[in-house]
Amino acid sequence: MRRFLQRLRRNRRGNMALELALATPVMIGLLITTIEFSRYVVINQKVERTSATVADLVARAQFVSEPGIVNMMEASATVMEPFDVLANGQVIVSNISATGGNAPVINWQRTYGGGTGNSEFGLEGQNPTLPAGFTVPNGDSIVVCETFFDYEPLFTNKVLEATTLYRFTLFRPRFASLTTIVP
Repeated sequence: MRRFLQRLRRNRRGNMALELALATPVMIGLLITTIEFSRYVVINQKVERTSATVADLVARAQFVSEPGIVNMMEASATVMEPFDVLANGQVIVSNISATGGNAPVINWQRTYGGGTGNSEFGLEGQNPTLPAGFTVPNGDSIVVCETFFDYEPLFTNKVLEATTLYRFTLFRPRFASLTTIVP
């Protein structure tokens, strides 16, 4: 028995196979983690860029019409590619203004997409919940775009959990107050 153990200890055949067998699960785990984190970061950047792009498009308009707002909202699908904002996301554009010394009000609000998410600012016709320290000066208006995306991990929930990503962007309209939508 002693001879057998000494021979076994000196035998180096199969070391590479054993090392590969031990390292493969670790390498696969690192690969999956890298893919999940990279995908999460890219989707987060897309959500942020979508919010900024749609808000900028609306803020640049001289007037807002129903067909025009639909076209601007459909641009979000292009910005979010290859991720499907129509099925897994939601874009909400609102106009908020303050007039006559009254509290700000949400003049209009339009939604695009079938994902989850409700406006953090409030609903059309209500007084908005504005970010801390942000005010809408009397006689002024702002365009707010909120973007939601339902993130689902590609491989497993062990690395990152499913969550709703959210970003908002505020812009001042450049040419007009945009407080109404023309037909």
